[in-house]
Amino acid sequence: MSYTLKLYAFEEVSREELQAVEQRFKAALETTLGDASLVAPVYAAYMKIVASYGETPAEEALSRDEQEIFSQWQAAESAAVTAALGPERYMGDAQFEIRI
Repeated sequence: MSYTLKLYAFEEVSREELQAVEQRFKAALETTLGDASLVAPVYAAYMKIVASYGETPAEEALSRDEQEIFSQWQAAESAAVTAALGPERYMGDAQFEIRI
């Protein structure tokens, strides 16, 4: 299962800057999850959890496996945003879209 990543920036940035930010995001996401092949299935599972329980589910509402997936994705996404936008703070309102 593969995925694509798209950055939507609300500030004017060059195509090269967008590509660099997207690459940093992808690299951090893949490193944090352990492999590029894990991004799509973990993201799909995370989105299923969010659809069932909301953006901030009560911990006791989730099974152990759901808790693991939820926390793994949140950690990976946080690392990816930090890696992608760290030096590019003017892109703070940027949004990332992941498609599987």
